[in-house]
Amino acid sequence: MRTPSFLTVLIWSSVFYVVHMTTFQKRTNKHSHSERITELSENDGKTLHRTKRGWMWNQFFLLEEYTGPDTQYVGKLHTDQDKGDGNLKYILTGDGAGSLFIIDENTGDIHAAKKLDREEKSLYVLRAKAIDRKTGRQVEPESEFIIKIHDINDNEPKFTKDMYTASIPEMSGVGTSVIQVTATDADDANYGNSAKVVYSILQGQPYFSVDPETGIIKTALPDMSRENREQYQVVIQAKDMGGQMGGLSGTTTVNITLTDVNDNPPRFPQSSYQFSSPESAPPGTPLGRIKANDPDVGENAEIEYSISNGDGSDMFDIITDKDTQEGIITVKKHLDFENKVLYTLRVEATNTHPDPRFLQLGSFKDTALVKISVEDVDEPPVFSRPWYLMEVDEDAKEGSIIGQVVAQDPDIAKNAIKYSVDRHTDLDRIFNIYSGNGSLFLSKPLDREETPWHNITVIATEINNPKQSSQIPVFIRILDINDHAPEFANYYETFVCENAKAGQLIQTVSAIDKDQPPRGHKFFFELVPEFAVHPNFSVVDNKDNTAGIMTRRNGYSRSKTSTYLLPIIIFDNDYPIQSSTGTLTIRVCACDSRGNMQSCSAEALLLPAGLSTGALVAILLCIIILLVLVVLFTALKRQRKKEPLIISKDDVRDNIVTYNDEGGGEEDTQAFDIGTLRNPEAREESKMRRDVIPETIFQIRRTAPLWENIDVQDFIHRRLKENDLDPAAPPYDSLATYAYEGNDSIANSLSSLESLTTEGNQDYDYLSDWGPRFKKLADMYGGEDSDRD
Repeated sequence: MRTPSFLTVLIWSSVFYVVHMTTFQKRTNKHSHSERITELSENDGKTLHRTKRGWMWNQFFLLEEYTGPDTQYVGKLHTDQDKGDGNLKYILTGDGAGSLFIIDENTGDIHAAKKLDREEKSLYVLRAKAIDRKTGRQVEPESEFIIKIHDINDNEPKFTKDMYTASIPEMSGVGTSVIQVTATDADDANYGNSAKVVYSILQGQPYFSVDPETGIIKTALPDMSRENREQYQVVIQAKDMGGQMGGLSGTTTVNITLTDVNDNPPRFPQSSYQFSSPESAPPGTPLGRIKANDPDVGENAEIEYSISNGDGSDMFDIITDKDTQEGIITVKKHLDFENKVLYTLRVEATNTHPDPRFLQLGSFKDTALVKISVEDVDEPPVFSRPWYLMEVDEDAKEGSIIGQVVAQDPDIAKNAIKYSVDRHTDLDRIFNIYSGNGSLFLSKPLDREETPWHNITVIATEINNPKQSSQIPVFIRILDINDHAPEFANYYETFVCENAKAGQLIQTVSAIDKDQPPRGHKFFFELVPEFAVHPNFSVVDNKDNTAGIMTRRNGYSRSKTSTYLLPIIIFDNDYPIQSSTGTLTIRVCACDSRGNMQSCSAEALLLPAGLSTGALVAILLCIIILLVLVVLFTALKRQRKKEPLIISKDDVRDNIVTYNDEGGGEEDTQAFDIGTLRNPEAREESKMRRDVIPETIFQIRRTAPLWENIDVQDFIHRRLKENDLDPAAPPYDSLATYAYEGNDSIANSLSSLESLTTEGNQDYDYLSDWGPRFKKLADMYGGEDSDRD
C-alpha cells in the first residue's frame, strides 16, 4: 500500500515541476525584472539558486441551481507576492466577471452572485491579475482560468411529440413493432445518471408493451380484432436517473388504430327470402334486394353476388350494388304465369378480395334461398310471329286474300280477338283485314312499278278489354307481272351522210322496261315488216339489249329525201311477251370526207338539247318590247282628252252633272263665280289651264282687254282661235266647255222663281216630308215668313 502512495506523490511532483518550470520560463521571458537571481562565481565554488514567484489557487468547480441564503463560494486567488499587508489588489475579468462572479480585491476570494444553470452555460473563462496599490504595476502577469458548472438532475425527460399516432393491422402477432417514441434529457449525460432515460408503459396493458431502452412499442396480445376494438390509447413514461427512485419523468400519449384485414366472411342475416313479380314485368325490372353482412370495411367488405343454382337461374339475374353492397334481383326473361308460377334460386355472396392468410378459417362465402312467385296479369294478345312477310302478284284482283295473321290471348280466360289495320300505315286503304280471322285482302289494284313494297301494321285487340292490344308489322312484297312493253331508253335522232357507204353504223339504240323479271331483261330488235322490203337501213341485234342501225345502200340525197323515219319493234323475253314500236328519226346531211357533218336540213341536230343562247336573247328582247309598249300605252291613256259632257243632244244622261256635295242654295255665293262668263275681263290672268295636265310650266299669254259690250259668243270664238294658233298649246285636242245659253229666248225665263202665277195655287208643305236636306227650302216656301212678305 505504501508503494502505490509513494508513486502517486512522485508523479504529482513531476507534473508540478513541469508546470512550474513552464510558468517560470514564461515569466523569465516577459518579466525579467521580477526575477531575482543569485549567482556565485566559479571561484567560490558555490551552486546557482533561483527563486520563483507565481500564482497560487485551487481548482474551481461550482454546482448549478444553488439556492442557499448566501452567495456560493467559488475559490480563492493568491500569489506569493502577497505579504498580507494589503498592498496588492486582485482584479477579475472575463465571462460573468462583476455580474455573475465577484472577487474580494483584498483577499482574492471569488463568490457566485447568482444562481447558475449548466444547461444554459456549462463553462466560464475568466482572467485574473494582481496590482500593487502604490505603484499601480502588475506584480503578476494576467492569468486565465476556468470555472466549470457541475450538473444536477434538474431537467425531466421530454418526448419529441406530445402525441403520437400509429396504426397496425389487426390479427398481428405478439411482438409486432408499432411505433418508436423518443425522449431527451437536457442534463449532462457525462456526469452521473441525470440524463439516462428509461421507458415504461403506464396505460395500454396488456395489449401493448414498450422497450425500456429504445422506446419501441410492440403488441403484447395475439389476434387483436378490429371488429371487437379498433382504437387504443397508450401512455408511455420516460424517467431519468436510470429509472431509479427520485428521477424525473415525462409522459406522452400514443393513439393506436387497428387497421382492417379480410378476416371475416360475408353472412346472410336470414336463410331464405321471398319476392313476387307480375308476369308483365319486362326484362331488367328489379324485384328486390338482399344483403350479406360483412364486419370488415373497405375493399375487404366488397361482395359479389351470383346465382349458383335453381330452376329460375335462366329467368332471373342478380347484380351487385357497389355503393350499398346489396344484391339486386332482376327479371332476365319474360315471365308467363300460365307456364310457371314459382321459381327457386340459390344466391351466393362471396368476398372479392380474400386474404390468403385466413383461408384456413373457412370458406369466405355464404348462400341463401330466394323464392319468387309470378303474379297473373291481363296480358295483351300475342302474335304467332314477331313479323309477317307476304307476297302477292301485282295483277291480283280486288278482294283477293294475300295472307293471314294469327294472335291469341295468353291468359287463361282466352278472350276473343279482333283484328284491324293501322290506317296510318295504309293511307291509300289498299289493304283490309277480316276482323274475325285476321285474313288480309286487297281493296284496290296494285302497281309494282309504282310501289314494290308495302309495310303495314296490324292491330290485335281483346274484345272484352279493348285496352289490351298489340301490334305486328306486316311486309307485303308485290310480285312483278310482265305488263309493260319495252321502249327506247332515250329519244333517238341521228343523221346519215350523203356520201355514206353500205354497212356503215350510224346509231346504237337501247331499251328499258319498267318490269323486273326474275331472270333479268332480254330485248330483241327488228324492223317493222312493211319496212323490211327494200329497206334503206337495217337493224342488227347486238344480243346485249342493244341494236345497231346500219346503212343498206351507198349514198343518200337530201334533195330527194331529207328525213327518214325508221320504225323499230322491241320485244321482251318474259311471259306474256310485250312489244312496242319506236321510231328513229334519220336526217340526211352533207359531210366531209371524214364523215363529220357540215350542213343539214335540220339545224336542230347541231344544237344541244334545250334552248340556245340566241333563242334566249330573242325571248328576252320580246319581253322588253312588250314592257315598253305597256308603259307607253299607260302614259298615253293618262294624257287622253276628256270626254265631252254633251255628246248627243238627245242623250239626257250625258247632260247630267253629279256633285257629291250639297251647296248652300242661293245664299252660297262662294261655290262658283259665274261672273267670269258674264264679264270675260274678270278672269285671273295667272291661272293655268285646268282641262289638261301641264307637262311643263309655260308663261301665260297676255291678250288685249276685251270691250265691256262684247258678246260672249265672240269671246268664245276668239279664245278658240287663239288656242288654234297658239304654238305653246299641247299637241292634242282639248275641249273647253262654257255654260252659255245664247241670246234671250222668245219664251223668256222658264225658272219658277220668276213665274207670274200666284203662290196661293202652290202648296209646298210636301217639302217638309223630304227630310232634313230640304228643311231650309221648306222653311222658305212653306212657312208664313215668305218672300212675298
